[in-house]
Amino acid sequence: MEKRYEVYALADGHFYDTPDRLSAGGPDAAPLFDTARRPVPEGWHSGRTADWLTLTPLGEDGAPLPSPAQGWKIHASAVRANADRIAAIVWDYCVPRRIPFKFVPAPHLLHLRNAKYARRDTSGKFVTVYPADEEQLHQVLLELGALLEGFEGPYVLTDLRWHDGPLYVRYGAFARAYVVDERGSLVPAVRDGSGTLVPDRRAPSFQVPQWVTLPSFLRPHLAARNTTTVGDLPYRIEKALHFSNGGGVYQGTDTRDGRRVVLKEARPHAGLAADGADAVARLEREKEALERVAGTGVVPEVRGWFTLGEHRFLVMDFLEGRPLNSCFAERHPLLTPDPDPRAVADYTAWALRIHRAVEQAVEAVHARGTVFNDLHVFNIMVAPDDESVFLIDFEAAAPAEDNGRQVVAHPGFFAPPDRRGADVDRYALACLRLALFLPVTTLFVVDRGKAAHLADVIAEQFPDVPRAFLDEAVAEITRSTPDAAGAGNGAPLPRPAPAVQPVPPGDWPHSRDSMVKAILASATPERDDRLFPGDIAQFSDGGGLGLAHGAAGVLYALAEAGAGRYEEGERWLLDRAAAPPPGTPLGLYDGLAGVAHVLDRLGHRQPALDLVDGILRERWRNLSSDLHGGLAGVGLVLASLARTTGEPELRERAAEAADILVRRLTEPLPEAPRRRAGLMRGATGPALFLVRQYEETGEPRLLAAAAEALRRDLERCVVQRSGGGLEVDEGWRTLPYLGDGSVGLGLVLDDYLAHAAGASDTTGAAGTGDAGDTTGAFEQARSGILIAATSRFYAQPGLFQGRAGMVLHLSRTTAPGAGRARLDEQIAGLGWLAMAYQGQLAFPGHQMMRLSMDLATGTAGCLLALAAALDGAGTAHLPFLPPHRRPSPRGSAT
Repeated sequence: MEKRYEVYALADGHFYDTPDRLSAGGPDAAPLFDTARRPVPEGWHSGRTADWLTLTPLGEDGAPLPSPAQGWKIHASAVRANADRIAAIVWDYCVPRRIPFKFVPAPHLLHLRNAKYARRDTSGKFVTVYPADEEQLHQVLLELGALLEGFEGPYVLTDLRWHDGPLYVRYGAFARAYVVDERGSLVPAVRDGSGTLVPDRRAPSFQVPQWVTLPSFLRPHLAARNTTTVGDLPYRIEKALHFSNGGGVYQGTDTRDGRRVVLKEARPHAGLAADGADAVARLEREKEALERVAGTGVVPEVRGWFTLGEHRFLVMDFLEGRPLNSCFAERHPLLTPDPDPRAVADYTAWALRIHRAVEQAVEAVHARGTVFNDLHVFNIMVAPDDESVFLIDFEAAAPAEDNGRQVVAHPGFFAPPDRRGADVDRYALACLRLALFLPVTTLFVVDRGKAAHLADVIAEQFPDVPRAFLDEAVAEITRSTPDAAGAGNGAPLPRPAPAVQPVPPGDWPHSRDSMVKAILASATPERDDRLFPGDIAQFSDGGGLGLAHGAAGVLYALAEAGAGRYEEGERWLLDRAAAPPPGTPLGLYDGLAGVAHVLDRLGHRQPALDLVDGILRERWRNLSSDLHGGLAGVGLVLASLARTTGEPELRERAAEAADILVRRLTEPLPEAPRRRAGLMRGATGPALFLVRQYEETGEPRLLAAAAEALRRDLERCVVQRSGGGLEVDEGWRTLPYLGDGSVGLGLVLDDYLAHAAGASDTTGAAGTGDAGDTTGAFEQARSGILIAATSRFYAQPGLFQGRAGMVLHLSRTTAPGAGRARLDEQIAGLGWLAMAYQGQLAFPGHQMMRLSMDLATGTAGCLLALAAALDGAGTAHLPFLPPHRRPSPRGSAT
């Protein structure tokens, strides 16, 4: 579970949005600090940027005074109780001295910066002050440090602390600048000693750039920072198990007796829960709760408690076993195309036993007067006997007599606000009944009525699950009241009313029309940051424009599905693309190249060419090789525009991009753990570009290089023991998906093999493999990929990371054995995760805590996939992956 999504789920009940929208005005706006409501001083400019309020002094001409582009900056941390006072002190200090500064203007934004799963590289940063030089840096530290002496705040992990107060320093960028890093991504930058832009590293540890000398007045503070070590502890820390903003969790050994232990760390004032409790307070709660339930046999026993460098540590027994969530991948019977009825029955029996064991563990905790308050599949450990369970992570636990509400929760088990005390655990147990069979209960944070539909799907797929087991769960989740006459006397519970479902995805064209209505109803052309709600990635630099998560992708899907023009949306995209935000990436799916392709597709050729001109003025040759944001995607757009415009320079630049990729394919591979695979971020994207260039030029070396690229990604694939599907192996998980999994590889294998069948040789600059051997291996691979694309269950609906990608692949693949029946099964399965928005068909986005309308994760992607599968015209497709026809060199593909 990606915890950042929880923060973006706070501002809107349907869609992900930035938390600063809570303080953007209106009757429901969150309050601001008093200091943030002060009038702007005369001769100053004030502006909001994300969760910062920035104040900049102006010159006599009314323009901002010039300031360094980079240098030593000062951060002040704060807690809720002292934040407004600190902001006022900084304001009163900086304004008379004409020193620019910024601060977080609202209590809820400060809380989110210091919450448990906030980013560790921004944690604690409440105020930023920008001194003009090292002399002023020292002066500000001395003077402002004296004014803030005694104020508390969380430790800023990226910085060096000044004495014992809330001030910290770090060398970095003042003004926004960007550079393509060694991974080919556009990242914030500073200039090194030679004036070259290099990445501005923001790891959660203090680092001084090699070309910068630490000022002498900071050296004693660095020496003091390095004095705290773990060398004197009676524990040997062997590895980190987990990090959050509240601290780390470590596995170790008690050197006194050899006992294996877990050490849990808590940072003061950081890792805040919803009730404001910091990590230290929560760790104290955990210790007290574990001591209350000690000896029950279902929790770890406490072994130690100590403080090290202001951080608190709880030492507990190390429990053998695995979290319940990790048992799904190897046991769940629906992860194959045709589940064995015996496997389904065996899994059902196991899941029912596990649920009963969890119920008994919760009952044992309740018997000690304690409510667990955070029951979910990551906090349940299954013992090696595969029958016993333990409950872990008691930091949210509370005495039952408090009858309190939940303050920390997994979204898939988050109790409604009316549940208190033991009812919180009962709600989670009800969610667990469904999650053991369909682990998609995060949908309930959008609509708890979905529980009835999921129960029906489970009953169909797992016929041995008792219907009462499911109906009881739905009744608890939806607050249905069982019939008094039927409850408790052995009579079956009444069936809860099924959730109202929108039109089924397979009911085309009604499903198309319904999705289009939902997409257009969600549009916000009055906003500058995004047009359609989608994934949280759209709130990164330029993300609201792009193909994957922004307006370009949705407009593209609407056009491909035959939904007509959305002229207001096109004007929105044209206006923003004319002056894209600083730092907007250059690539096909993440940035400007994708916007250019869509604008050209919609008939806005000159704006498209203007964007491409801007790309070519950047260091585009240094981009990574991949399709998502790299050279392969840019090359495809250059070649496409060269065909449609006849511009020779665009054709030359596309050929140059191909040459760069061919050359890179002759270089040694990076180590496998660091190498991505798949269509978006692996070698498959370059293979797609090289195949398209081969179609344009007929050069055999390009087809040979494409084969080498595909081989590289196939080396990262493994055959699943259950079912035989071929999936990308990421080391800790395997992926079948279109974006980063094997199905994206399958799309390009189909295209390559269509050419290889008529090619006499696949040797060339990038490879020397035999054509027959290559073709045979590729044919075998796409047979395994076909299996991976036809499983009964996928956890998400999206195009890049879910079932819609399987629909798209099955709609165009030429792999032997692909048929209409398999495609129809996947289309029907897409309906399992269908939701309603204003009564119309929509789909949840990544992590499924909110709906999404974007191409990569949401409704637009599902619309495109269904159009490719069901539309009679048969022309809908992803960019540069058209429906299959017999290709020949010097053809075209757009």
